[in-house]
Amino acid sequence: MVKLIMVRHGESTANALNRYTGWSDVDLTKMGEQQAHQAAKQLSGMEIEHVHTSVLKRAIMTAYLIQDDLNINYVPITKTWRLNERHYGALRGQNKDKTRKEYGVEQVRLWRRSYYTMPPKLSKPDANIGPYKYLDPKVMPLSESLFQAYNRIIPYYVDSIAPRLLDGKNQLIVAHGSTIRALIKYLERISDKDIDGVEVANGKPLIYELDSKLEIIESNRK
Repeated sequence: MVKLIMVRHGESTANALNRYTGWSDVDLTKMGEQQAHQAAKQLSGMEIEHVHTSVLKRAIMTAYLIQDDLNINYVPITKTWRLNERHYGALRGQNKDKTRKEYGVEQVRLWRRSYYTMPPKLSKPDANIGPYKYLDPKVMPLSESLFQAYNRIIPYYVDSIAPRLLDGKNQLIVAHGSTIRALIKYLERISDKDIDGVEVANGKPLIYELDSKLEIIESNRK
């Protein structure tokens, strides 16, 4: 058996303000830091051989805090834009309650929870900025549905995480709500419709025990 552990970052400043975040780079709150420490406590004694995270600092800092608390700073960490949160396009930075009043509750529900609905697009991509400056601008989204995010996330899992799991090495992913929802959909073979109801809490580890074919033996996801 091998373990795949997934942790959504601790509460961010945007979470606390009820704002869409997506690829915006925001800090953890004090509560978010506490959630990272609590996640580490739940993982105490569990062997972890590689950490994977996004290029967004709320996930990176959560990963660092967990590694530090577990005294596994020596374990390799890979940061990739492919594990970024879903891109919320022109919604980012806006208050969620305000958008419900402006666009209607059902439209916002579709933007947030539907598998295929894409939020309004940005006018231009985040290309040539920080961690994205070496990427082809053509791969940079202006907005993403969960389906589109899934299509950039799952190839990273297949190419970079699954081989390590097949080698018997426990892997930790510290990422974002939509990132982890996409991975849950893939691992549990959840339908496009039913993924709507899957929630991922900040800072609460999801632990999957997998067999030699990476099929789920057991998980703590309710």
